[in-house]
Amino acid sequence: MLHKQVRKDVKLTQNFFRLPMLATALFVFPRCPGPRKPKRKAPASPAAREASPEPYPTHASPSPAQCLAVRDALLGFHGFPEEFAPFRRLRLGGSGDSPPPLPPTVLDGLVTTLLSQNTTEAISRRAFASLKAAFPSWDQVVDEEGTRLEDAIRCGGLAATKAARIRAMLRGVRERRGKICLEYLRELSVDEVKRELSQFKGIGPKTVACVLMFYLQKDDFPVDTHVLRITKAMGWVPVTASREKAYIHLNNGR
Repeated sequence: MLHKQVRKDVKLTQNFFRLPMLATALFVFPRCPGPRKPKRKAPASPAAREASPEPYPTHASPSPAQCLAVRDALLGFHGFPEEFAPFRRLRLGGSGDSPPPLPPTVLDGLVTTLLSQNTTEAISRRAFASLKAAFPSWDQVVDEEGTRLEDAIRCGGLAATKAARIRAMLRGVRERRGKICLEYLRELSVDEVKRELSQFKGIGPKTVACVLMFYLQKDDFPVDTHVLRITKAMGWVPVTASREKAYIHLNNGR
């Protein structure tokens, strides 16, 4: 039944990338959240109860078996997406005698993710390659006052908006850190990374989650409107769940 529902949802979207967060997370990260069993806790103060991160403590789904069933159904329907293979090899430490690939820098990953908004993976990577060809260093992006950045990424769409956000983010990093580099994020916890990146305009939960998963190899399951609809239909979150609460629930237990 679960496979039938997933196949139906996939067919309705007519495009794998309309289900990006759910499918990508399950393809790249075969690990599943542990079973959620309600625990009896000692009485806590009101402040402690408010601090509890789990909005649905009695909602046991998704179980590991459910996650694996969805992963297997998607793999059977689509096959393994080649564009995600490098990320999986990186996470698994390479395969066979081949060394693991060099990870992209966190900053490259963040800019690539920003460029991917409202466009396809192929187009966003073309825009990133064009950007790097036009600006060998990130300092040049910040210091340039014309429209070269906008022109370089125009093929990715929304060039003016994305250029302004990228430049503002780079400028903010340089002002706070003294240099344009985000590698220090690798040493931070998931919550600390979220606080750092959320300071920048245009970097929302979905962008942060993609950076965490793909470029920092830290577990985080982003929830967009498509994922929310599908996880509600499968009973993974209550039908009344908001996107914010679904995000918390699906990420607990990892």
